[in-house]
Amino acid sequence: MPRSLLRHAIVTATCAGLLCGAAPAYARAGHPVRPTSAALWADRATNAYNALQAHLYQGPGDHGLYLERTPRQSTDPEHSYLWPMREAAAAAVDMEQLPRTGSDYRPDAAERFDTVELYFASGDRPGYHSYLPAPLGSGGDVYYDDNAVVGLSELDQYERTGDRGFLNRAERVVPIVARAWDGDTTKTCPGGMDWFDAPGNNIRATNVTALSAQLAARLYEHTHDRAYLDKAERWYGWVYSCMRTAPGLYANDRADDGSTNPTLWTYNSGAMIGTATALFRGTGDAGYLKKAVDDARASLAYWTQGTRLHDQPAIFNAFYFKDLLALDAVRPDPAYRKAVSAYADDTYGTNRDAATGLFRFQPSGGGDYDPAAPAETLEQSAMVQIFATLARTHGSQRP
Repeated sequence: MPRSLLRHAIVTATCAGLLCGAAPAYARAGHPVRPTSAALWADRATNAYNALQAHLYQGPGDHGLYLERTPRQSTDPEHSYLWPMREAAAAAVDMEQLPRTGSDYRPDAAERFDTVELYFASGDRPGYHSYLPAPLGSGGDVYYDDNAVVGLSELDQYERTGDRGFLNRAERVVPIVARAWDGDTTKTCPGGMDWFDAPGNNIRATNVTALSAQLAARLYEHTHDRAYLDKAERWYGWVYSCMRTAPGLYANDRADDGSTNPTLWTYNSGAMIGTATALFRGTGDAGYLKKAVDDARASLAYWTQGTRLHDQPAIFNAFYFKDLLALDAVRPDPAYRKAVSAYADDTYGTNRDAATGLFRFQPSGGGDYDPAAPAETLEQSAMVQIFATLARTHGSQRP
């Protein structure tokens, strides 16, 4: 997650994690949180998805690709980077699962995955590139977190369709991310995974390692291949032992000199919850369920304080919320859905341009509505995913 992630980190660090101290609109106005039905969440997902397609989708004539943002900026590439493209694919998968109308989105989801493959390059070190390789672009680095989340989406689509081609693609990602493992035993807290595939990489990233562990754990559920379980436990164990700063909270990365970047992101909390949940489902080991629950409850207590959730990038919250609700399916807790619903309802009321259906945030990808900010494929897709996931998982528990 190259350029956008750097932008998120710079803005957050500069403004001490609170976007320069600006109070969010919903906090100032006392925006109410009200119970919503599955149908209303589905309506919101549909509205957000239609806006994504109307304003950011470049169409079949452009290979089914997306703009990075709209209005297009002078520094933008012709098409989006891989990470926003993956999120558009994830949004289509979630739309496939809407009550009553999900089947309408199957062709869109199928096209999205064909388009994601345009970012893949084979060779001695294969992988999904951060930007389109030739002939459509000049290529880019292989970011291992990007590759892990592509694999997770392929697995989602396999679970939706039963098409083993998607399972095979998800399995193809494991040896790619496995290259990232740092085998230098002389380093402080040996292990962990490099952020991207380049000799100059000098950090071992929580996101890469936890998301790769989640992919391996979920693959073990489907294949019962012990090699996947071994990888999942090893990768999860490194993050748990080396990056956990408090229950549910994980530092961003560890440098080769042993120092850590203490920045906290919701999606790192989520990836560890999601991995422990998948390991419990796959092995029946109650220890993993306890770890998932402990991390979920503690992280939620932290992230729901003040404006912390509001200030996180919407896409990071989409990851976190999906992992919370995956745990909720195994060990229900109404606090999870309550938090997701509250964020979704607030953001719909404060960050949506009613004229276009597009969501606009600060340059960090979260925070207050900025009418002058371009709308991004990344964050628009995030809101589609959040609304659609709420529509799918809505049950008797209510906020």
